[in-house]
Amino acid sequence: MSESILRRSLILSGLFALSAASAPDAIAGRAEVGGYFRVSARPDLQGGNGRLGYWNLYGRLMNEGSYAAVEMKFDVLERQPLAKDPWTSLHLRIEGGSVSNADAGNGYLNNYRVSQLYARAGNVLLPDVTWQVGTLDMFMGELGMYDMRPAQIFFDTVGLSARYEKGPVDLLLGVGDSGYWQRGASYHAMPTAGGYLRMRLGSHVELGGGGQYRFQPMTEGHRFAPHNTPGVAYEDYLRQEVTERWFEENPNELRDFPNPVPTSAQSGQLIGYLGFGGLGPLRWNNTFVRYEKMHPQLSTTETYEGTSYTIYTNDLTDERTMLLLGNEMQLRLIPQRLDVVWAALYGQHQDGDNDIAPSDHDRWYASTVLRTQIYLNDTVHLLVESSVAREVSLNGNAYREHADSIFASEGGLPDTRGLEYGDTDTRDTWQGKTGIVFNPLGPGVYVRPSLRLLYGVQHSNQNNAFGSAFVDTQDQFADFKSVERHWHHLGSLEMEAWF
Repeated sequence: MSESILRRSLILSGLFALSAASAPDAIAGRAEVGGYFRVSARPDLQGGNGRLGYWNLYGRLMNEGSYAAVEMKFDVLERQPLAKDPWTSLHLRIEGGSVSNADAGNGYLNNYRVSQLYARAGNVLLPDVTWQVGTLDMFMGELGMYDMRPAQIFFDTVGLSARYEKGPVDLLLGVGDSGYWQRGASYHAMPTAGGYLRMRLGSHVELGGGGQYRFQPMTEGHRFAPHNTPGVAYEDYLRQEVTERWFEENPNELRDFPNPVPTSAQSGQLIGYLGFGGLGPLRWNNTFVRYEKMHPQLSTTETYEGTSYTIYTNDLTDERTMLLLGNEMQLRLIPQRLDVVWAALYGQHQDGDNDIAPSDHDRWYASTVLRTQIYLNDTVHLLVESSVAREVSLNGNAYREHADSIFASEGGLPDTRGLEYGDTDTRDTWQGKTGIVFNPLGPGVYVRPSLRLLYGVQHSNQNNAFGSAFVDTQDQFADFKSVERHWHHLGSLEMEAWF
């Protein structure tokens, strides 16, 4: 790890030195600070945690909690407009999801992290090329209604990238290491390479595509490298019964539990983007596609007769894929009076190793969100939003429709020991939100800051389909019983701003 840090430091120092040598008279020392804040008061009188539903599939509004981000930029050598002189800047981003008195984290700094730290240098070695050393996160647009970035690469990577921008061409190439994001304290090197190409076809159309590839090599003797424990059945892995089953079948070999077998692992994603707009009432339309092969998991731990055993799971988790399609259309129907944003999202997750139990890796979902913003005057607006979503489990029952669903698993795969989690394989959710928005800077769905006073309502076929501390196991049922609730009502006083 120290050699890797040294290499990055030398590269960074070299870029700075080249910039300084090439432009000794450049202006230096300009700092900028920007950021984003979101905080809300949502007293949930129905026992929830202050969010209308489970996640952003129903639209980000009232389904997200507190958040804060601050990004700092320091120009070591300022960029001169229309000039080809070298320039260099330093960037730092700190962000996290907690604000005092607004969520369970209570604003403590352990809820925050340095998510971005990098240096950029332009017009060094090659004209119109921006070099970036450090974190490499890049994306082509957003689904604002869902707060998602499907066309995103290098979110998990630290390394070096080169971005060429001239005229209609935007080309990015990068290399680095994704091991720490994917593995954390169980770090093992994960070389990564990728890039994208985006073309601006006139002033009304943009088209882009790219991808990222990760490779984790086989390293014998390294306990955090990819390994397989041979002879593991997937059902035993799910039930945490691998060791118990092995010792039942091998009663005279208590000290000979199979050793892990080293292997390699790979993952990656392909992304696509189409943007068009400036045509009549259509301000802009973003369309995204993403296909991702997830990186395999490292291991799990089981305890049998007082002894802990590590089960290596590369070949049990290496067939997980995700397809994501998203679209967002921004319409200005009546200038300065009425804006509409319509978004849709579809996702399909598949796990080729698992065909016996419900999982987030075996499902599909579809959603649409429609937001209307009526401008009563420049600063006071009326917001009306509605969404509908369907989530379907591909491996049996994943959702509980009723208060007594703890005891039921009807209509799914036959398993008397309960690999299912409920009594239906489908969750249907509708949400509606309305209220007053105060925008000091004038009309616009995405104009900030916004002060909002909102009412939200949700209906779901799943019982208590929102974050709560209600009964969800049989032992809790014995003490607290269960409550049948399909409607969820919530009021919200909230502030959102960026600067």
